[in-house]
Amino acid sequence: MQTKTTCPDCGPVPINHTVEWISALFDWLLSPFSSVADALWRKIVPLFSGVHGEKMMPPFFRALAFLGLGKILSDPDEKDLMRIKCVWKEAKKRGIQMWEFRPFNIRKDLFVAQHKDEVRVFDGLPRPRGAYSKGLLWMDDKGIMKRKFEAAGIPVARGGACFTKSRALEIFQSISPPVVVKPHTGSRSRHTTTHIINRDGLVRAFSIAKQLSPWVVVEEELDGMVFRGTIVGNAVVGVIRRELPRVIGDGRRTVHELVKEENKNPLRHGPTFHEIPINDEAETELARQGLTRRSIPAQGQSVTLNQKVGRGSGGTTTDVTNRAHLENISLLLEVRKVVGDPLIGVDFVMNDIEKSWKNQKRCGVIECNSLPFLDLHHYPFLGRPRNAAGALWDMIFPDLSFSTTQSPKSSRNSSRRASIPRSSK
Repeated sequence: MQTKTTCPDCGPVPINHTVEWISALFDWLLSPFSSVADALWRKIVPLFSGVHGEKMMPPFFRALAFLGLGKILSDPDEKDLMRIKCVWKEAKKRGIQMWEFRPFNIRKDLFVAQHKDEVRVFDGLPRPRGAYSKGLLWMDDKGIMKRKFEAAGIPVARGGACFTKSRALEIFQSISPPVVVKPHTGSRSRHTTTHIINRDGLVRAFSIAKQLSPWVVVEEELDGMVFRGTIVGNAVVGVIRRELPRVIGDGRRTVHELVKEENKNPLRHGPTFHEIPINDEAETELARQGLTRRSIPAQGQSVTLNQKVGRGSGGTTTDVTNRAHLENISLLLEVRKVVGDPLIGVDFVMNDIEKSWKNQKRCGVIECNSLPFLDLHHYPFLGRPRNAAGALWDMIFPDLSFSTTQSPKSSRNSSRRASIPRSSK
């Protein structure tokens, strides 16, 4: 069994392969029952919405803690994710009492938020009471997402999900390389392989993705950079560009020297961004570009060290909210309409965020996230911070709203926002 100690295909945050694979299988096996349960839940929730059920949970958690069956934290600690720390910080600003319950001191992302007589109990991130949506059942599934978006006219990469290697090869032969292969669920680009151009590469990538999921997505590799747009309520609260770990040549220094210099950046020595590693993955990526660590890139030449955009792999981010073309913002809001959920992180690929997606080739949405990393917008490597966590609380407790998109360092925000027309809600 693969443990969490190390895995080059998982990246800096490895997970247990067997547990992930079995979880994906059970999600599929239980999906028919989930649909029935979802329909029942939608009828039951309005009867108990918000009042007695949630108010009973805090004393229940406290009782468990009193009996030694759990622990209550009034402040985040080193185990909590950065997105939760942002949410917690913004809760305190608004006078919201937020605390965490850990059964048997195990982090399960169970939280309580209280303000006056209002109580919200949530796991991961809060959503408005009664806002449970069907989109939560499928938005994280890349295969289902692709089919639904295609039907709605939202641009996605050509390809599909498959269970067998033979089917993966069929899909590969029906689309244009280069190709991307990835598990049908998951995040952080785990077990994702890019730049596949031949059968051997496809077979290897299929085996890598299959370690995390019974189903594998094979699709055309879109052209451009990865962007993340986060939707809270009916507005796009921020768009960031996710950049691969890279250095820029100066015609004098080697790749290794350039990386060493870049890693001196103070931003890479905090809790958010990390140094660019020179490891096996970096060597492979350099070889793909015809380089080694001893190569001297030309002046202005961009050299990538990894194909993963995660911050843990040395990737960086730039806020581009104000530069996003209005038709690209409208595309994100169309995703919001199709998914039907008030909290979505949307990853999409295009060359130029300042041009309409309609005028760019091989661009489109690559995945959605029901638990988006809001901290991406709070702590960009370059550009203006966006208060995504504040926008979330303004949606949960609208009576406390004091600016849904103000940045953490400013009370004003001149970013262009677009809202879904009332007729399309």
